[in-house]
Amino acid sequence: MTFMGAKIGKKGILSCEIKDVAELHKLYMPFIENGGVFVKTSNIYDLGDDVFLLLSLMGEEKFPVTGKVIWVTPSGASGLKRSGIGVQFSDNSEMEKARTKIETILAPYKGEHIPTETM
Repeated sequence: MTFMGAKIGKKGILSCEIKDVAELHKLYMPFIENGGVFVKTSNIYDLGDDVFLLLSLMGEEKFPVTGKVIWVTPSGASGLKRSGIGVQFSDNSEMEKARTKIETILAPYKGEHIPTETM
């Protein structure tokens, strides 16, 4: 099976529905080259795994995202962090559009110290 021209591994396609700006702020990772998003999951991933997900922002239609696992928060992590993975967006024009869209939504909140799922 392929997704956006890439072969899907055994772990399949993830889904991430971000319902509001506060949640987007918690899950987006602007400090990652090309941008990225934290995806809550109890599935086990390794750093470097290819990831395919369908991302929905505040009720909009889901759009496909490709990337690599660059962060893992395992089940039972300290600090009450949720289990999941950080996905670095692939370096292509479609993911650039996704990053730009997210950063445009978050622009009015830049500099706010809202806790995130990763840092």
